[in-house]
Amino acid sequence: MEAADIAWVMAAFALVSLMFPGLAFLYGGVMGRNYTLNMFMMVMSSVGVTAVVYVLYGHGLVLGDSLGGLGIIGNPTELLGFSPMTSDDGGGGTIWGAFYVLFAAISVALVASGAAGRMKFSAWMVFVVLWVTFVYAPLGHWVFAISDEAAGYIGGWMINVLEFHDFAGGTAVHMNAGAAGLALALVLGARRNQNVRPHSLPLTLLGAGLIAAGWFGFNGGTAGGANFLAEYVIMTSLLALAGGMLGYIFVERMRDGHFTLLGLSTGMIAGLVGITPSADAVGPVGALLVGFSSAAAACWATGLKRLWNIDDTADVFAVHGVSGIVGVLFVMLVGNPDAPAGVAGVLRGGDPAMLWRDPLAIVVTLAFSFGMTWLLATIVDKTMGIRISAEEEEAGIDASIHAESAYSDSGARPSLPSNRTATTK
Repeated sequence: MEAADIAWVMAAFALVSLMFPGLAFLYGGVMGRNYTLNMFMMVMSSVGVTAVVYVLYGHGLVLGDSLGGLGIIGNPTELLGFSPMTSDDGGGGTIWGAFYVLFAAISVALVASGAAGRMKFSAWMVFVVLWVTFVYAPLGHWVFAISDEAAGYIGGWMINVLEFHDFAGGTAVHMNAGAAGLALALVLGARRNQNVRPHSLPLTLLGAGLIAAGWFGFNGGTAGGANFLAEYVIMTSLLALAGGMLGYIFVERMRDGHFTLLGLSTGMIAGLVGITPSADAVGPVGALLVGFSSAAAACWATGLKRLWNIDDTADVFAVHGVSGIVGVLFVMLVGNPDAPAGVAGVLRGGDPAMLWRDPLAIVVTLAFSFGMTWLLATIVDKTMGIRISAEEEEAGIDASIHAESAYSDSGARPSLPSNRTATTK
């Protein structure tokens, strides 16, 4: 890579790092006052735990040569301990390794939506290790590991055999996190008090803004350098964000009779999710439509959790799962052959095989993520217990588990249940 390209990827890395405090603010704002710090802890701890897993063996699972040439999982011993990162390969491999750590960490951090206010923090950290290893890593290998026949390298089946187009992780990151958040919510069960309303919408908007800034690095950095593709996907990302704002509040106004700041903030994220797999495959007008449609679908889908009594507090399934599906379907149907990817949707004369390949990728992603997450969460529950006690939940998870308060006017330590000490569970 040229020096300018490496510099851009490093700048994009810095932008992506903003997504973690952004997500913490977003999730913390939509929760009640007594749940805020728990959401901060779950999101930010995802970076620490994921980095350890990824450095020790995770990078090989995602980008190592496919075991048995099957395209299912990479060889964990090839990149063990980030061993290649100690020397300059001339291709920016070290910064790309760090970039992939953040990709994995933000994926599992999103899943925290399904656990808000009721999951043991110790169980969460164990869950992160298991989820990154057995859910994210295989999906990452399927989508990110591109085969190189000349080098004898075999990558993932979804991108190489199925020839599925996913620019920056609509499957491995967003659909994956959406299905996983849903599964985790079902294993945990609903909170005992679901009447808690968002306590700080300004905090939520701040979080959405930081996430949006990070997303320009997320998609722009995936372009691989300071080039026209980076310009293009940043432009389509911005247009999808704009379309998402409008799409969500439009449906919200028709359904509920109000335009809300929460809806606008949520629509921004939904639009960006939709453009993630399609950023290089749609035109400017298409990007607006992707954003509008993704957010409109997400707004509709948020009603399902109330209908089915699923406690997905920050709507990760609706916003990330459903919007990710919409973005993939746009590529399949109306992909613009003049866009950098050169992928023509079937309605523009593209390959009719996309009509079965893309839905197959969607179904496999959702089924694998949901099934494996449900299994892992159930194992954690049966071995160490996954949910805090009724007394701790009643006292508020910030006080009972973390012994802190986000809004302590006196500066005194929050009161704890009589049978608890100020230790982290």
